[in-house]
Amino acid sequence: MEIHATLPEKGRDLRLDLFRGIANWAIYLDHIPDNVVNWITTRNYGFSDAADLFVFISGYTASFVYARMMLERGFIVGATRLTKRVWQLYVAHIILFVIYIASISYLALRFGDSEMINEFNVAGLVDNATETLRQGLFLKFKPVNLDVLPLYIVLMGLFPPVLWFMLRQPNWTMLASLVLWLVSRHMGWNLPAYPAGTWYFNPFCWQVLFVFGSWCALGGARRNMHIINSRYTLWFCIAYLIFGLIMTMAGRFPEFGAMFPDWLYSAFNPNDKTNLAPYRFLHFAVIVVLVIRFIPKDWEALEWKMFDPLIVCGQQSLAVFCVGVFLSFVGHFELSMSSGSLFAQIFVSISGIAIMTIVAYYISWSKRQDKPVKPPAPAKPPAPAKAG
Repeated sequence: MEIHATLPEKGRDLRLDLFRGIANWAIYLDHIPDNVVNWITTRNYGFSDAADLFVFISGYTASFVYARMMLERGFIVGATRLTKRVWQLYVAHIILFVIYIASISYLALRFGDSEMINEFNVAGLVDNATETLRQGLFLKFKPVNLDVLPLYIVLMGLFPPVLWFMLRQPNWTMLASLVLWLVSRHMGWNLPAYPAGTWYFNPFCWQVLFVFGSWCALGGARRNMHIINSRYTLWFCIAYLIFGLIMTMAGRFPEFGAMFPDWLYSAFNPNDKTNLAPYRFLHFAVIVVLVIRFIPKDWEALEWKMFDPLIVCGQQSLAVFCVGVFLSFVGHFELSMSSGSLFAQIFVSISGIAIMTIVAYYISWSKRQDKPVKPPAPAKPPAPAKAG
């Protein structure tokens, strides 16, 4: 079958690292309740948030890294490299899972806080520890805030055939993803969770953001630049962002929300995150359009030193994400055990981001040490002396 996708240019795209770093920082802040600092994140000003960004960039990066390999070395090699990455994600999740639940259980017993067990959805460990841990290995049992990596694992695990089709029929593959998303919402498809309920991030729905990222990476955005650069598109994007801001603020402030008719307010509040509401997907797509339009790959600001911490955190995304999830629990616990003052909230937020950044810089430095040192260039022989 003929290849119709456009492979991304070789070389690192610092925009991906920058926005992945932003997503990691925002997810950390958003996971700490009663924290005034998380008002700086996008979830308070529109329908989409850092989770949408994380999944989109994951799909974009997967295509950026593995598409050329699958074309040049075949489907089997590409699929095995993707499977290797899935295994790395799974191991990272299990390590985080064990440390997370062990820390929650220890602190709950140490301080006699039985509500903590219920608050973080680990009560099953008390009633049936063996079965709960077994279900955790199968990704069915997930404590609070440990939902993103299982979604990422499932999407990456199923990505090899999707990437094969995306390389050959990108538009049809994107259309099939949209159909699956809408049908899943209509039919109520989701994966079962343990001990009850379904996945918080419905993979049948959230796959559309992952595939959308892949489609953009493999030429979807480039083929539609005439639409992206249209002034009508720009005005629509601005208008929709303003509308999203108004409806989100209506959900945050009851007095403001009471000003709108019930049919309008209830259409957007509460925000359907589990099944990725259409207004949420559209909101994120609008942001993607604006970023593509105004932030090119060679954007000079990407070289500014002020963005280095975010870019490095994006380059070491998996480790930084795992550290951030654990630190969000530590920060939550610290605020609940202390006064929860404004100073404490700011201190916890800044300290967590600082630790995440230190981890990212350390891993970057460590990886550089693992690379073989290039031997010095041989000295040029001295020029022969001229005969007198």
